[in-house]
Amino acid sequence: MDKSFYMGNRQRFAASMKPGSIAAMFAGQELRKTHDEYYPFFAQRNFVYLTGIEQKRTVLVICKDSDTSVHQRLYILPSDAMAERWTGRRLTRAEAEEISGISDIRFESQFLPDLQALALSGAYDNLYLDLFRYAPDDPDTPAHLMASHVQKEYPYLTICNANPLIRALRTIKQPCEIEALRQAEKITGAGILAMMKASRPGMYEYQYKAEFDRAIGQFGPWGSGFPPIISAGSNNFCIHYYSYTGQAHDGDMVLNDVGARYDNLITDVSRGFPCNGRFTDRQKLLYECALQTSDYMFSIIRPGMKMKDVDATIRSHNAQLLKAAGVLKDVSEIGTYMWHGGAHHIGFDCHDAIETPQIIAPNMVFCVDVGIYHEQWGIGFRVEDNCLVTENGCENLSANIVRTVSDIEEVMRK
Repeated sequence: MDKSFYMGNRQRFAASMKPGSIAAMFAGQELRKTHDEYYPFFAQRNFVYLTGIEQKRTVLVICKDSDTSVHQRLYILPSDAMAERWTGRRLTRAEAEEISGISDIRFESQFLPDLQALALSGAYDNLYLDLFRYAPDDPDTPAHLMASHVQKEYPYLTICNANPLIRALRTIKQPCEIEALRQAEKITGAGILAMMKASRPGMYEYQYKAEFDRAIGQFGPWGSGFPPIISAGSNNFCIHYYSYTGQAHDGDMVLNDVGARYDNLITDVSRGFPCNGRFTDRQKLLYECALQTSDYMFSIIRPGMKMKDVDATIRSHNAQLLKAAGVLKDVSEIGTYMWHGGAHHIGFDCHDAIETPQIIAPNMVFCVDVGIYHEQWGIGFRVEDNCLVTENGCENLSANIVRTVSDIEEVMRK
């Protein structure tokens, strides 16, 4: 992503701040896994959205004096020959500026003294921090720890939550984000195709995952945007399944819910296929209902539609198809055979952290997800595609990833 993207994001974020405000955004740092081992570092997504920087213990500060006066600083780790010998080289000031477009680059040790000077200057009344928590018992982030520090040391500064402001920005995708998603779709499709081509009865779920990982790994270092969900047989009825220990027996459906990351943008695509490459009559019947429902949704989604109606329409339309096919006696039984739906947005997160819209608008990107789980027949799968809303309708970004019964069987025959 070009630095102009991050510069524009900061400009729009600063425009939503109150005059006389400071914003401090943190990249975070790795979490300890066990003993002297850490989990791989993954920078806080809102921080990356504003800077493009993915190095730990990096801090962005934005000072808004007035509507026309905004100053930006980036605090990075200094060079350290010994640390870099063990864990890799750190960004230089020049590199950080080239990525982010910020010219005022300082070292991390200067952050707290600089914050004190800003707080004591009398020029600022507010401090914006990203105070998001997914659950009340989540561990404190650097932002939460900073909020406690500021309330104690500078109680006259009003703490404001930056998270809703950035969520609003992330709701509408910019052209470079959409292009990155298109690239991620191609990579995701290669991974799904690799699993289909390698599939055979007796194959273990971890072997399918190995095929997916190998295929997407040929395109760059980004890898999966989230832990792949790959299951077979009865494991398909666990919606978020990550064990990879099951075996696909002859006649089983293989479910995969996967997505590659490209330049920080993440796709989310689901396909189901029979491990032996041939749909049974029942598998085909259910799959066609899901696919027809998906195709119907892509024919009606357009700006002005209520966001909540996407899932509701998926459920009702699929119920009608299943009833017409004789699977349901009444549409009210849909809860028995279709649990999964999910028009969640995608972007810098798989379940993107956006401001949930009431009304669909152009350049939103979300999933059209149709899941059917018929435990009596032992068939569970979902068909999930990524929908880009256009000025007059929508586009299926993942349409080229094999999705029809005939195309899946043809690929698997080869």
